[in-house]
Amino acid sequence: MQEFLDYILDHYRRPRRRGEIEGADVVLKGGNPGCGDVVIIYLKREEDGRLRVSFTGEGCTVSQACASIVCEAADGKTPQEILSLDHTFLEERVGPDIMRSRFKCATLALDTLKAAVRSLQ
Repeated sequence: MQEFLDYILDHYRRPRRRGEIEGADVVLKGGNPGCGDVVIIYLKREEDGRLRVSFTGEGCTVSQACASIVCEAADGKTPQEILSLDHTFLEERVGPDIMRSRFKCATLALDTLKAAVRSLQ
Protein backbone atom coordinates (compact mmCIF):
# COMPACT_ATOMS: atom_id res chain seq x y z
CA MET A 1 0.00 0.00 0.00
CA GLN A 2 2.81 2.43 0.89
CA GLU A 3 4.42 2.08 -2.54
CA PHE A 4 1.13 3.12 -4.18
CA LEU A 5 0.85 6.14 -1.87
CA ASP A 6 4.44 7.16 -2.57
CA TYR A 7 3.79 6.89 -6.32
CA ILE A 8 0.62 9.01 -6.06
CA LEU A 9 2.35 11.66 -3.95
CA ASP A 10 5.27 11.81 -6.37
CA HIS A 11 2.91 12.50 -9.29
CA TYR A 12 1.01 15.08 -7.22
CA ARG A 13 4.14 16.93 -6.13
CA ARG A 14 5.93 16.67 -9.49
CA PRO A 15 3.20 16.32 -12.11
CA ARG A 16 4.13 15.10 -15.55
CA ARG A 17 2.54 16.58 -18.69
CA ARG A 18 0.97 19.44 -16.73
CA GLY A 19 0.31 22.58 -18.76
CA GLU A 20 -1.59 23.79 -21.78
CA ILE A 21 -0.63 22.73 -25.29
CA GLU A 22 -0.43 25.72 -27.63
CA GLY A 23 -2.73 25.18 -30.60
CA ALA A 24 -4.39 22.10 -29.12
CA ASP A 25 -6.86 20.35 -31.41
CA VAL A 26 -9.09 19.48 -28.45
CA VAL A 27 -9.49 21.05 -25.03
CA LEU A 28 -12.00 19.23 -22.83
CA LYS A 29 -12.95 19.97 -19.24
CA GLY A 30 -14.11 17.24 -16.90
CA GLY A 31 -15.14 17.52 -13.30
CA ASN A 32 -16.64 15.99 -10.22
CA PRO A 33 -19.20 18.57 -9.06
CA GLY A 34 -19.63 16.90 -5.68
CA CYS A 35 -16.03 17.38 -4.62
CA GLY A 36 -14.76 20.17 -6.86
CA ASP A 37 -12.15 18.23 -8.85
CA VAL A 38 -11.49 19.68 -12.30
CA VAL A 39 -9.26 18.29 -15.04
CA ILE A 40 -8.81 19.92 -18.43
CA ILE A 41 -7.30 17.68 -21.10
CA TYR A 42 -5.36 19.07 -24.08
CA LEU A 43 -4.77 17.01 -27.23
CA LYS A 44 -2.73 17.84 -30.29
CA ARG A 45 -2.45 15.42 -33.19
CA GLU A 46 1.07 15.05 -34.56
CA GLU A 47 1.83 14.43 -38.23
CA ASP A 48 2.28 10.70 -37.58
CA GLY A 49 -1.20 10.48 -35.99
CA ARG A 50 0.08 10.15 -32.44
CA LEU A 51 -1.24 12.52 -29.82
CA ARG A 52 0.46 14.98 -27.54
CA VAL A 53 -1.43 14.95 -24.26
CA SER A 54 -1.36 17.27 -21.27
CA PHE A 55 -3.61 18.55 -18.51
CA THR A 56 -4.34 21.40 -16.15
CA GLY A 57 -6.74 21.39 -13.25
CA GLU A 58 -7.28 21.55 -9.56
CA GLY A 59 -8.62 19.28 -6.91
CA CYS A 60 -7.61 16.59 -4.51
CA THR A 61 -4.31 14.76 -4.49
CA VAL A 62 -5.80 11.66 -6.10
CA SER A 63 -7.49 13.45 -9.02
CA GLN A 64 -4.44 15.52 -9.87
CA ALA A 65 -1.94 12.69 -9.43
CA CYS A 66 -4.04 10.41 -11.60
CA ALA A 67 -4.22 13.14 -14.27
CA SER A 68 -0.43 13.18 -14.28
CA ILE A 69 -0.24 9.37 -14.41
CA VAL A 70 -2.77 9.12 -17.23
CA CYS A 71 -1.29 11.92 -19.35
CA GLU A 72 2.23 10.61 -18.95
CA ALA A 73 1.12 7.16 -20.10
CA ALA A 74 -1.00 8.49 -22.99
CA ASP A 75 1.40 11.06 -24.43
CA GLY A 76 2.75 9.94 -27.79
CA LYS A 77 0.21 7.16 -28.24
CA THR A 78 -2.31 6.73 -31.04
CA PRO A 79 -5.99 7.42 -30.39
CA GLN A 80 -6.69 3.68 -30.49
CA GLU A 81 -3.99 2.98 -27.90
CA ILE A 82 -5.41 5.65 -25.61
CA LEU A 83 -8.96 4.34 -25.99
CA SER A 84 -7.75 0.89 -24.97
CA LEU A 85 -6.63 2.17 -21.55
CA ASP A 86 -9.11 1.16 -18.90
CA HIS A 87 -9.67 1.40 -15.17
CA THR A 88 -7.49 -1.70 -14.66
CA PHE A 89 -4.58 0.32 -16.05
CA LEU A 90 -5.13 2.83 -13.23
CA GLU A 91 -5.68 0.22 -10.55
CA GLU A 92 -2.32 -1.36 -11.40
CA ARG A 93 -0.66 2.00 -10.72
CA VAL A 94 -2.59 3.41 -7.77
CA GLY A 95 -3.78 0.21 -6.12
CA PRO A 96 -7.16 -1.35 -5.43
CA ASP A 97 -7.73 0.57 -2.18
CA ILE A 98 -7.61 3.96 -3.91
CA MET A 99 -9.79 2.70 -6.75
CA ARG A 100 -12.42 1.47 -4.27
CA SER A 101 -12.38 4.44 -1.92
CA ARG A 102 -11.79 7.31 -4.41
CA PHE A 103 -13.08 5.91 -7.70
CA LYS A 104 -14.49 9.16 -9.14
CA CYS A 105 -11.34 11.09 -8.24
CA ALA A 106 -9.04 8.41 -9.64
CA THR A 107 -10.90 7.92 -12.93
CA LEU A 108 -11.76 11.55 -13.74
CA ALA A 109 -8.72 12.20 -15.95
CA LEU A 110 -8.88 8.88 -17.79
CA ASP A 111 -12.57 9.26 -18.54
CA THR A 112 -12.08 12.88 -19.66
CA LEU A 113 -9.10 11.90 -21.81
CA LYS A 114 -11.07 9.16 -23.56
CA ALA A 115 -13.98 11.56 -24.20
CA ALA A 116 -11.49 14.07 -25.66
CA VAL A 117 -10.02 11.42 -27.96
CA ARG A 118 -13.49 10.36 -29.12
CA SER A 119 -14.32 13.98 -29.96
CA LEU A 120 -11.15 14.21 -32.07
CA GLN A 121 -12.10 11.33 -34.33
